[in-house]
Amino acid sequence: VQLQASGGGLVQTGGSLRLSCRASGRTLSSYAMGWFRQAPGKEREYVAQISWSGYSTDYADSVKGRFTISRENAKNTMALQIDSLKPEDTAVYYCAARNYYSTSDRRSSWNVWGQGTLVTVSS
Repeated sequence: VQLQASGGGLVQTGGSLRLSCRASGRTLSSYAMGWFRQAPGKEREYVAQISWSGYSTDYADSVKGRFTISRENAKNTMALQIDSLKPEDTAVYYCAARNYYSTSDRRSSWNVWGQGTLVTVSS
């Protein structure tokens, strides 16, 4: 499966963006999906994940209440709705897939990655 992230851009503080991740080559329905981000000069950090069914979601504390992850298996897509953007949300956002959902293990075994989409939040 290949993943392609899109939807990034330049927004003002307090604005919103909707990132999308589209899969090709194989159905996403058997994978847990996630979003990560990497700010300039920082390590890649976990943002959110969603189970294969879409019923379970998990968020990093830094984005909880502002970000919403969702998926449409029939369309082989996943989305990240980002509201109340802050300058510290500026980063390249990556979508990823793995074959299990776990809130106790947020970082391991993400073996499929998209190419990233840049979100820049101006103050």
